[in-house]
Amino acid sequence: MVYSKKKIKFVSWSYGLIVILANICGILIPNALMAPEMRHDYMEGWLFFLSDYSHILDPIQYFSFVLPTVLCSLYMHNRKNPIENRLINLPIAFSTIGISGWAFYLLEETFLLLIARKIGYHIEYFKILSYSFFYVSLEAIITFTLAYFIMETIHRKFVLPQNFPDGQLSKINGLKRPSTRILFIINYISVTLFPIFYIWLMYRSVSQKSGISAGPNIYIVLALVIAMGLLISVSFESYFEKPLKKFKERIQKINDGDLNTKVNIVTNDSFGELSDIFNDMTDSIQQKTRKILEVQNSVITGMAIMVESRDNSTGGHIKRTSECVRIFMSELIKTKEYMHLSESFCIAMIKAAPMHDLGKIAVDDSVLRKPGKFTDEEYEIMKTHSAEGAKIVSSVLENIDDQEFKNIAINVAHYHHEKWNGQGYPTNISGEQIPLEARIMALADVFDALVSKRCYKDSFSYDKAFGIIEESLGSHFDPELGKVFLQCRPKLEELYKNY
Repeated sequence: MVYSKKKIKFVSWSYGLIVILANICGILIPNALMAPEMRHDYMEGWLFFLSDYSHILDPIQYFSFVLPTVLCSLYMHNRKNPIENRLINLPIAFSTIGISGWAFYLLEETFLLLIARKIGYHIEYFKILSYSFFYVSLEAIITFTLAYFIMETIHRKFVLPQNFPDGQLSKINGLKRPSTRILFIINYISVTLFPIFYIWLMYRSVSQKSGISAGPNIYIVLALVIAMGLLISVSFESYFEKPLKKFKERIQKINDGDLNTKVNIVTNDSFGELSDIFNDMTDSIQQKTRKILEVQNSVITGMAIMVESRDNSTGGHIKRTSECVRIFMSELIKTKEYMHLSESFCIAMIKAAPMHDLGKIAVDDSVLRKPGKFTDEEYEIMKTHSAEGAKIVSSVLENIDDQEFKNIAINVAHYHHEKWNGQGYPTNISGEQIPLEARIMALADVFDALVSKRCYKDSFSYDKAFGIIEESLGSHFDPELGKVFLQCRPKLEELYKNY
C-alpha cells in the first residue's frame, strides 16, 4: 500500500466535486420537463405557500443540497473505520451519500405539505406528493448513476492500482465488499429505473401540453415493465452469483491443499469455458505436485539407503521396515480402536518410515560399522542417532508444506527407540507420552531386527520373533498396538519370504 493522506484528500475532494456535479445534473435534466406540471391548477396553493414563506423555506431547502457534502466529510473523518477501507469504498459510499439530499428534500416536502394544509392553504396533498415523488426519484437516480459510474471507473483504472499496487484487497480486515446482488441492484436502478422514470416523465410532460390524460393502462404497463426489469435483474444476479460462489469455494479448497476439487459448470458460455480451464489447471497442478512428491520421496529414500550402506549389518532394512509399516497400517485401520486414523496420517506414516534411522549418518564409522557387540561407551554414541535423526529430518523437511508429514517424520526418527515402560532412549518417556507414529515404527523396526541376520547374530525364526514381541507387550511395546501387529503375521511372513 502506497497511499498517503495527501493523496486521499485529493481523491476525496475530487469525488466530492463529482457528487456535487451529479446533483446539479439531477436538478437540470428533469427541470426541462417540470414547467407544464408546475402550471397545473392543483399546484397553485402549494406555490403560494412556498412564495409566502420563502424566507424560512429556502434555507431549509438549501440544506438538502449541503447535506451530502457534510455526510461525505463525516465519512472521510470516521476514525472507527480504517482509512484504507474508506478509500476502497469511496465510489459506492459517496454515490449513496450523494442522494441523501434528495431523501431529505422529499421528507421535508412531505412535512411542509402537511403544515400548509393545516394552516389553511388549499393543497391537493396526494397529487402534489406523487408528482414530487416521481421527480425526486428521477433526480436521485440521475445523481446516483452519474456519481457511481464516473467514480467507479476512475477508481478501478487509476486510484486502486496506484494506491494498492500489490492488490490483496481481500486480506484487509473489516473491509465491506459489495456483493453481486448489490451490484445488480445498482445496475437495475441505473439501467432500468432511470430510463423508465425519464420516459414516463417525458410522457406526462407531453400529455400535459397536449391536454391528454394518462389512462390506467399506462400505469399497468409501467408497473409491468418495472417488475419485468426487476425479475430479469434477479435472474442475472443468480446467473452470476452461483458460478462465482462455486469458484470461490473450490479455490479455497485448493488453498487448503485439496487438489482433487473440481468445478462442475456445464454451460456454453464464459463460465463453462472458465470451468474447463480451471479443471485443466487443477489437473496440471496435481500432476506437477505428484512429480515433485515423487522426487521428494526418491531423495528421502536415497538418503536413507545411503545411510544404510554405511551400516554393514542392516542391508535392506529400510525397504523391509517400510513394507512392514504399510502392512501394519492397513491392519490398524480395520480395528475399532484405530479406525479413526485419517488417510493422510497413514500415508505420512508410510512415507516417514524410511527416515527413522537417518541419524546414523552422524555416527562415526568405527562405531556404526563395528562387527560385534558395542561397549557401553559405544552404545551411548550409537544412541545419539535418534536425536540427531530428528534434527536432520527437521532440516531436510524445513520447506515442506505438509506439516502433518513433517511432524510424523520427526517423531518417528526421534522416538522409535522409546519403550512403553520408559526404559528406552533418548528421553525415557513412557506409555502414551510416546507419539503413536513412534510406537508403530518401534514394532516394525524391532521385528525386522529379529528376523534378519546381523553380523552379531543369526536371523530368528518367525515363532521366536513373534514370541519375543508378544512377551514384550506392556514393557517394550504398546500392548494394544502389539496385539494388532501380531495379527499381521501371515502377511509379514509372506513379505519376508519374497525378500
